[in-house]
Amino acid sequence: MEYINLGNSGLRVPKYILGTIPFSGTNGFEPAGDVKEEEARKMVDIALDAGINMFDTANLYSRGDAERVLGAAIKGRRDEVILTSKTGFPLSDDPNARGASRINLKNSIDESLERLGTDYIDLYFVHLWDGRTPIEETVETMTELVKSGKIRYWGVSNYSGWALARTLSIAEKPGYIAPVCQQIYYTPEAREAEYELLPAASEMGIGSMIWSPLGEGLLTGKIDRDNDAPKNTRQGEGWPEPWVMDDERLYNVIDALKEVAEKRGASVPQIALSWVKDRPNIGPVVIAARNEEQLKENIDSFEIKLTKEEHDKIESVARPAPIYPLWHRVMAAMDQGSPSEIPYLEEYKKTLGI
Repeated sequence: MEYINLGNSGLRVPKYILGTIPFSGTNGFEPAGDVKEEEARKMVDIALDAGINMFDTANLYSRGDAERVLGAAIKGRRDEVILTSKTGFPLSDDPNARGASRINLKNSIDESLERLGTDYIDLYFVHLWDGRTPIEETVETMTELVKSGKIRYWGVSNYSGWALARTLSIAEKPGYIAPVCQQIYYTPEAREAEYELLPAASEMGIGSMIWSPLGEGLLTGKIDRDNDAPKNTRQGEGWPEPWVMDDERLYNVIDALKEVAEKRGASVPQIALSWVKDRPNIGPVVIAARNEEQLKENIDSFEIKLTKEEHDKIESVARPAPIYPLWHRVMAAMDQGSPSEIPYLEEYKKTLGI
């Protein structure tokens, strides 16, 4: 497994991270999986054997039960692993049990620590943007949590580009500790992050961790223009996410993934994961699995290196439209583009026929 620095921090993390949304499968998360403690321990063993020592969870997943299962799975080997968790989604009717306020952050971290059976979390995320809490309050509280030893680093998730930049501008003031990572959604089909989030984070020294690179079950190879999602899967059991911009566009991506996979003798998920991990500005990628077989298959994708022809076949079918000011930049000042955005501008050139 390859290890990389997370953003501009000194934290070395594996390129693949094991996500725990399938752990427990309770409290509304039944379609995501039902990995209980015994199987979770085996999956942690498999991950560690493959060099994956980082595990991603959140208080949202099964409303805390995923944290409990993960805590049981790593019991006795806390020093061997890197843990992340998140808070921010409303989990009750309590108006203060949500968001990025001081009261929710401080209550949430203590509850997550107890469920995980540890006294610190290595990387703690604000799970979604809170436009009602002053950014200063959030940054100050996360700084306090780092200085108290309850967390080592912090990050944000599902922020817009301006919210990420605004947060960093506050966090870089003297006395504050800045976030080191954003966790965002990005797949061969869902590429909106290329507009701002990926290049912005790279320019600002923030790592980009990718969640659900298989599109929350859309890119498993079980769904295409002729086959609906099977039962006992997220998409087959009414999972509400993700939003798909255009169904035909999605099916074109799946067709391209299938074509490459068949020629490679690989699976569709393996090709999708390989494509995502090698894209520009991509940091660690969160993989997940319902069982040991899926986990091993996903881990094996790390060894796949797509050819340029294979990469471009997948890339071209879902290339984002070069919205303003990107089309203007390509036409008028390509040579002044930032290094982190040049790879995307080069692709837009093809769309514009330049």
